[in-house]
Amino acid sequence: MKALVTGANGFTGSHLVQALIDRGFEVVALVRKTSNLWRLAKLPVQYAYGDITDRPALEAAMQGVQWVFHTAAYVELGVVDAEAMERINVEGTRAVLEAAQAANVEKMVYCSTIGVYGDTQGRSIDETFQRQQQGFSSAYDRTKYLAQQLVDQAAANGFPVVSVMPSGIFGADDPHFGPVLKTFRQGKLKVWAGGDRITGIVHVDDLVSAMLLAAEKAPSGSHYIISAGELSTREMFDFVSQETGVPAPREVPQPIVRLAGTLLDPIGQLFSWQPPISRERVHYIYDRCVRVDASKAQRELGWQPRSVEETLRDCLKG
Repeated sequence: MKALVTGANGFTGSHLVQALIDRGFEVVALVRKTSNLWRLAKLPVQYAYGDITDRPALEAAMQGVQWVFHTAAYVELGVVDAEAMERINVEGTRAVLEAAQAANVEKMVYCSTIGVYGDTQGRSIDETFQRQQQGFSSAYDRTKYLAQQLVDQAAANGFPVVSVMPSGIFGADDPHFGPVLKTFRQGKLKVWAGGDRITGIVHVDDLVSAMLLAAEKAPSGSHYIISAGELSTREMFDFVSQETGVPAPREVPQPIVRLAGTLLDPIGQLFSWQPPISRERVHYIYDRCVRVDASKAQRELGWQPRSVEETLRDCLKG
């Protein structure tokens, strides 16, 4: 079989490409000519060059493809290019859906996010939950929600597409938490913020496993929350401290963090600089809490993720 992966050079996309190759798939990797391809350097893939909104390039890349996995996204909080984010996350998803329908692919799997459910205010929710939050917490929140609406509409119109909603994606080569852990292990991470913040955790390879199971088994239009469990930031650092012997960082008082976000945000906007803390990041740390129940994926797909502790141990290998 032949599969196309958008965002193939990214963290999730590259792990998915490897898994598909291991299963005997011929893989087409959609990338830009300017993309950094180090994650795919040793893999036998067919490159298709084009922007995520380029319909002709997408349609050409999908010729002879049975499955499409759409993982490409602009993921960032704080200082972002909101127009670029909408173009990639919303219009890019629209273009992928239209090209996949034109190519008559057998199945498409969309990598969404638990963020589409909005702030659940600490309530643990499943796929039946209807978003209650008024407005959006970030440009990322808004664009992923709008993209999900496009996917759901395509499914309602008869296109075979399934959505997976991962929580926080972790792994040894994780580009987000990985650098934090590296700094921590070097003993250089002395302070942190928001020890009570709850984070859902899933290993990148377990997310990939869920995506493949969804392609194989899931009925069109289905949603699957993908999370192995959750920990507070304090619990995460306590765990990795026990594993490494490095002292956990001290927590900065909340008023100081909020003040720093208020002061640094306009500076970041002015100089197109991503500050370590911003109003948006403060909101995610203290004011927004999304908690999820991933039992549907385990029950319907037979998905069996590793534990959050195993996931964090693997991250420490990076």
